[in-house]
Amino acid sequence: MKYAAMMGMCFAAALAPALAPARARADGPADFYRGKTITMALSAGAGGGYAAYAQAFAPYFSKHIPGNPVISHPNMPGAGGLRAMNHLFSAAPKDGTFLGLVHSSVPFAPLYGIKGASFDPRAMNWIGSINASSAICVSWAASGITQWKDFFDKEYIVGGTGAGSQMETMPAMINQLFGTKIRIISGYTGGADVYLAMERGEVHGRCGGLVSSIKSTRPEWFERKKIAVPIVVGLERMAMFPDTPAIAEFARDERTRQILRLTLAPLKMDRPIVAPPGVPDERVAALREAFHKAMNDPGFIAEAARQSLEIGEISGGRLQQTIAEAFAMPADVVNAASGAMGLTGARPAD
Repeated sequence: MKYAAMMGMCFAAALAPALAPARARADGPADFYRGKTITMALSAGAGGGYAAYAQAFAPYFSKHIPGNPVISHPNMPGAGGLRAMNHLFSAAPKDGTFLGLVHSSVPFAPLYGIKGASFDPRAMNWIGSINASSAICVSWAASGITQWKDFFDKEYIVGGTGAGSQMETMPAMINQLFGTKIRIISGYTGGADVYLAMERGEVHGRCGGLVSSIKSTRPEWFERKKIAVPIVVGLERMAMFPDTPAIAEFARDERTRQILRLTLAPLKMDRPIVAPPGVPDERVAALREAFHKAMNDPGFIAEAARQSLEIGEISGGRLQQTIAEAFAMPADVVNAASGAMGLTGARPAD
């Protein structure tokens, strides 16, 4: 009996290494995701550019995730995108079944000490960004605000969704650094509501990474010249608007340019997808690989072209690096950038 028991133990020990890969495969991403639904919450309201991107991208993302889970993309607007990020950080499941397609400016909110930003983007798992963008300010052509000089001569009224969103930080930054006369009307649910407000004459325009959003939801605005582009909020001019100056052209000194580089960092990650902290590494890796494959899927590329969606893959690793570089900026630059954007309680991260 002792001999038999010993032989059984030896056999089990010898067999264990062979069984380990099988168990790993059984517990891998494909088996985990098969039959499940991934929630990819949108930090914006319904009907805008975020919804257009999600609807176009989700089927191809699902196609390349092992196990092919269904992907739903409900709207979770609020506080300029903070509501979705806070939920992802503290309340969402941390097993890889809950993601966010979020505002690009919101990950930087804790850096500036924005009230209500209760998350650390450095601890989160960045999957990838569907595009990088250049920001612009647009105005309804009939408003009379059509050139950069009009920002000084007239009051330019823009819509916003809350502190921390590009729709509010960008115009505040322009006012602070350049002495323009931009007035922000806050409280809109999402970017689509600001577009409606422009059409109704409630506001003159909106600032932010808007080219892809307008092309996908209101392409006739550019085609019929219903809107003007007085300024590119960037370091360089855009090929699409060669006669519109970039705001960096008016920077008075290197200090101003340094502040611009920090405040414009979110433009490097337009339409980012993020997972909560604590998601198992192998599932993060699987999601990143699926993101890469989806971005390069001929079907998605064709669908994006059909809907006039601008796309350009930014890897999850590059997003993590962009965020880390911003949080490593000197405190005086962070505070200056915060003051320029009209944010309160600025403080560098520990």
